[in-house]
Parts: sequence; C-alpha cells; structure tokens
Amino acid sequence: MGEFFKLLKGGSKSSLTAAIVNTIIAVLKAVAFFLTGNVAMFAEMMHSFGDAANQFFVFIGSALSKKAPTPRFPNGFGRLVNLVCLGAVILVGILSYETIKEGWQHIQHPTASSGLAISLIVLGLGIILESVVLYKAGKEILHDVGMEGGFLAPFTKSIAYLDRAKPATKLVFMEDLVATSGGVLAFIAVLISHFTGFLQAEGIASILIGVMMFYVVGKVFLDNARGALGETDEQMLMHIAHLLSENTQVKDIQELEVIKEGEFLHVMLVAEIDPTLSFAEVDDIHDVLKELILNQQGVTDVTIAFDEDDGIRKWTHHRDQHTILKTHD
Repeated sequence: MGEFFKLLKGGSKSSLTAAIVNTIIAVLKAVAFFLTGNVAMFAEMMHSFGDAANQFFVFIGSALSKKAPTPRFPNGFGRLVNLVCLGAVILVGILSYETIKEGWQHIQHPTASSGLAISLIVLGLGIILESVVLYKAGKEILHDVGMEGGFLAPFTKSIAYLDRAKPATKLVFMEDLVATSGGVLAFIAVLISHFTGFLQAEGIASILIGVMMFYVVGKVFLDNARGALGETDEQMLMHIAHLLSENTQVKDIQELEVIKEGEFLHVMLVAEIDPTLSFAEVDDIHDVLKELILNQQGVTDVTIAFDEDDGIRKWTHHRDQHTILKTHD
C-alpha cells in the first residue's frame, strides 16, 4: 500500500487537477439541472461527470505506469496508462449515448425550463474553470515537447503538438477542449430557448455535445489502442537516426526501433561500425551512443548491438530536417 501511494505522487498532475475541477463542476451542474430541468444543462452535467471519472482513472493509470519493471514484467508497466484510457472511454461513450438520447427526446417533446439565472451562472462558471484546466493542459503539452511561447501559447500552439503529448495530458486537453466548447454551446442554447421560445435549441445543443463527446471517445480509443499494441514513434525514430548519422564511428544503421510504452520510449539499435576496432573502443562507442539516446526526451531504455560495416549504405531516410527535435536537457 505504501508503494501505491508513492506511485500516486508521480501521476499526471493535469489529470488529477482536471478530475477535481470536473467533479466540482459536475455537482454544480447536477444541482442546476434538478432546479431548472434544462436539457442542455443535463448534457453538460453528464459530460462533466464522465470527464471527472475518466480523468481520475487516467491519473491512477499514469501513476501505476511508472512502476519499476519486475522479473515477471521486465518491460515495465508503461502501457498500463493506455489500457486505463481504453477502459475510461467506454464510460464516456455510454454517457455520450445518454446525452444524445435525452437531446433527441427533448426535440420531439420540447418543454420549457426555468431558472435562467441559475443556468447561466453555473454554465459560465463551468466555462471559466474548464478554460483554466485547458490552459494548464496546453501549457504541460508545450513543456513536454520543449516549446516556448507567450501567454496565449497554451491555447494557440498546443494543438499542433498534441500528437507528441503524453497520453494522460492529451486526454485531458481533448476532453476539456470539448467541455469548454460544449459549455459555450449550452450557454447559447439556453439564451436562444429563453428569449426566442425555440425550445428545441436545448435538445440540439445536447445532441451536438454528445457528438463531440463521441469524437473524443473515438480519437482516444484509436490513439491508446495503438499505444497498447506498441506503436513506433516515427518522429523520435527519425530524430535519433539523425543524431546517430552525425557520429563518425557509426558507419550505418542496420536496425532502429523506437517503441512507445505509455509515456516512455524504448529504443533498440543495431549499428554498423569499423570491424578493425578493439573491444575497448567498441565499448566506448556503446557508452557514448547510450548516453546520447537516453538524453532524448521520454527515452528510458536503450538496447545497442553492433555489426561489422559491409560498406553498403542502407539507412538514408533520416535526412528530413522536419523531424529534428529539441534535445532534452
């Protein structure tokens, strides 16, 4: 049990923050829904409860994924966060379905809701809090990829680097992006319904929010399914190949794999070197290459083997300058 709580300290801070904030928002929206009967508020309540549960699961999964390898699991537990994310999206998928179903029923049988002030205050507060969480997640994404920017950079730049974010951070960013957008949509729907009498607006908003939730479900499911299977990090692979090509002792790259294990990267390299080198010289090359690769962001394990140079250059596709990443300090 002591080890479990120790691991929790290393869990994704963005997931924990998002889970706590979304729990508070979900309770506020639940109270507002029961007081007003607003269908758009119902959709937002379901969304927030789904996000909160999702992010609590992801926080625990990201923490447990940092458990050290054991004799039974020598490759570690990095993919555990992917498996947890796969399980978490099932819950969001169920809530998405319920949200769309409730919205459709309201379109068919529209009813007027009450408590305009309560609805707008709760939705406005939710939008503000979701935006704060979204900002923090965007900031964490930029930090993970070594990018810098101004005050608005977490909103304007982080989307471009979303594919390179950690699974937990990526999930939080996507869910809160949809949650913030859904809050704005629900806010507008409440105003339209109240001032124009077009009661179906709340049902339409509920369906749109549910569809956005389903998009997150699909995107997160596919991303984490690839991670659970062991996906190659193509960009880091090209980056490491480029760095190796700059080492004069490496004559060619016979084989190079960079496999994602949750938040971590495992590298396997077979390099061709001069066959006339002594064992001591080969050992020095091994140490230099290992240190170089381990210094790259996210790399936690390196396996290096050598073969004699056959004089035929095979590996040439590392020359794309767009793949060059910032070296981790």
